[in-house]
Amino acid sequence: MLRFLTILPAPASGSRAGDTRPAAPSAEQRSEHASAEMKTVLILSETPGADEEIRSVGRSTIYFPLVGLIIGLLLALLYIVFRAVLPTPVNCILLIGALAVITGAHHIDGLMDTCDAFAAGKTRAQRLEIMKDTRVGAFGITAAILVLLTKYICLSATVGVSALLTFPMLSRWAITGLALIFPSAGDSGSFYTLKSGADWGGFIGATVIALAAAILLNGLVIGPLIMLGLFGLLYCLGVLFRSYFGGLTGDCCGALIESGEVITLILNIALLRLLPYLSSYNLFKITLPF
Repeated sequence: MLRFLTILPAPASGSRAGDTRPAAPSAEQRSEHASAEMKTVLILSETPGADEEIRSVGRSTIYFPLVGLIIGLLLALLYIVFRAVLPTPVNCILLIGALAVITGAHHIDGLMDTCDAFAAGKTRAQRLEIMKDTRVGAFGITAAILVLLTKYICLSATVGVSALLTFPMLSRWAITGLALIFPSAGDSGSFYTLKSGADWGGFIGATVIALAAAILLNGLVIGPLIMLGLFGLLYCLGVLFRSYFGGLTGDCCGALIESGEVITLILNIALLRLLPYLSSYNLFKITLPF
């Protein structure tokens, strides 16, 4: 049975001086529960061994764009219901709140942790330690506000079923490729588990699904252009993360997903406005009645 997939921040590996939080799980415990960090609903009914479980997490990357489509479908249904009684600005605020609830706000949490570590850490080790801290600093809060505000503005400008289905799908699709390109910053955690089991077959399958959906929702030209622009920009962000953290972590994936959602919305608006003639290339694009 398919289940929602979501990247959660890696568990803390220790406590700071004066910190009263419980001690983090051991490496063995993290290995046993690594798959649970990556998902929100069960894919397999049986409980495989550790190695098989790691491989199953990697193979599940093919479902990432499908998970994004399901999330987008839930948002689209809420949009259709809300727009009958609420103005667009209020509708958009409720959709952003619903997205946070659906994902458990894990990606926003990863974004805040990553920005705090990126801005406050002086060394790579210090940055990784800050990232594990559950407390949030000014940089993280500022980043979250900017991302949520940008989502609100973009949705207000381009709200519609096609956009709502597209932006959560493509942001999760991009992770399937980035997991193959970039190393893990550590030898444990959610991204390490994803990286250990990911393969090119899963990425190719996810790309076929995402490309087909992008073309159906946005057209033969604009859909692939959004995918190319999104992956290129997230790749640049991944290079920056690698230089600062030595690789990616679960928190970095959360930051990449949040950034990917914003980038997808911006590219959607920009391509339609800067290149309006592209909208005439609607071959294979489905016409939605909403």
